[in-house]
Amino acid sequence: ALGRGGEGIPLALHAVEIRKLIFGTSHPAYAHALSVLASCYHAVGRSFDARDCLEKCLEICEVAFQKNHANIIPNLMNYGNVLRSTGDLVKARIVYQRAITIHQLNFKRGQQASQLEKCKTELEDLSRKIELLESSASSATNNLSHAPLKVPFAPPDIEDRGTPVIVFTDIGRDVDDELALVVMSSLRRMHLLNPIAVITTLCPEESRAHLARGTLDAIGMADVPVGVGSSGGVDSDVELEVYGADYSRASPCIHEDGMGLVYRALESVPPKSAQILCIASLSDVATLIREREELFTTKVKEVILMGGVVSLEAGEALIPDSAYNNNCDVSAARFVYKKCQELGVPTATLSRWAAYGCPIPPQLLDEIAKSEHMVATNVRGVSKLSIDQLWNKVILHPADPRREKLPSRCDINWFCRTFMGTTEVSKDWTSSIWSHVKKLNMYDPLAVLLCVPAYRSTHFKWKTKIVNGVQHIVVGTSELDTGICNRLSLYHEYATLFLTAFTESLHKEKSSFL
Repeated sequence: ALGRGGEGIPLALHAVEIRKLIFGTSHPAYAHALSVLASCYHAVGRSFDARDCLEKCLEICEVAFQKNHANIIPNLMNYGNVLRSTGDLVKARIVYQRAITIHQLNFKRGQQASQLEKCKTELEDLSRKIELLESSASSATNNLSHAPLKVPFAPPDIEDRGTPVIVFTDIGRDVDDELALVVMSSLRRMHLLNPIAVITTLCPEESRAHLARGTLDAIGMADVPVGVGSSGGVDSDVELEVYGADYSRASPCIHEDGMGLVYRALESVPPKSAQILCIASLSDVATLIREREELFTTKVKEVILMGGVVSLEAGEALIPDSAYNNNCDVSAARFVYKKCQELGVPTATLSRWAAYGCPIPPQLLDEIAKSEHMVATNVRGVSKLSIDQLWNKVILHPADPRREKLPSRCDINWFCRTFMGTTEVSKDWTSSIWSHVKKLNMYDPLAVLLCVPAYRSTHFKWKTKIVNGVQHIVVGTSELDTGICNRLSLYHEYATLFLTAFTESLHKEKSSFL
């Protein structure tokens, strides 16, 4: 009613989960929460998601209430309205007709008259439209029911909404990809960055798209489109893990052709205005350059990469190192760096050394979980599981395929130095490795901050490589040169951005749990 359906989606998602826990999935209270969520989705133009929610709602109500109960009428009216929006006019007419029938069975003449009149008006209007379509030889049946349409991109208002960014992510592999989207949410509210597409890569890329869609919905970015990218250089018969989340959702609005989404997003922006943020395998960025080189050079002003390069003094050009994202598809990583330098598109590389220079204590995850936001609580739980899984990989032989392209340098000693601040493995470690962790590294949230000039100049130091007259920067070149100006200041910055995203999406005050 207030025209703020986008703000309502995070709240409605939480209401659905809370009622599921309290009442179960067959209770009318749960059905009502689904109906509210459907209204929010419908308000932001995601009618197919609204349709799915209402179908679940009605399925519950048909069992919970006696046949043709009056309580079903409002949900049928909402369902008919949503079906009309999806283009399924025939089914919408059937739904409104049923609503009229139930009304007549439950109410005497004059009771709930406005409800009945609205149903009859909708029924008559739908019947007229269907007759017109059926009488047109050129569109006899095609317009009566159709699949999700591609909504055209509106040219982004850079001055008002911030720099347009396309994100390539392997969300679900570890929590920092998801937290990167959380930071992006806060920066979007500040009108600094405007994510225009999120592409999931690394097999199973479809499951990652489901998680990305659910995360974006839960943190107030339901209007940001999600596309399915490639397997990220991983063999098609190999599926890497994707951690679970109750809010992960298979949505009809997810674009199966992720690269098509990228091309349409770039076509919508002014020349040299977009940033490409790659916090995953570089396979899809390579595809973008190979297939649409002119579009890439015309529209992209900078490519930000979470990865690493070999020594800046080694040769005249930047060469990617053995960082995990580079290692997923080595040929793609080499191609992207080579073409960016040849085409004069600046790059900004954030290395693992930068992440090591600004670790977080595990207690921060406890603090953000106090917001009671579903993403925050899930991230805290998954972090423990991820650390245990990483430990189980580093203790394997470097040639063991179960390491899943983890660089050979990531061994037991590396793990102890990185997460525990020690170089010795204790024989007394009998419990979960998580209880011994003293620090965690936030790779991808730092890469998001690097996209914003104000944060970049305040919190990062970098080395520069000039290639063909264009600057390419690298943040973090060694253990001694992490590229972090002030660790505590940067930590406070992104911790605040985490908390802001979670609390504002739930309309809470930060002071209520800090």
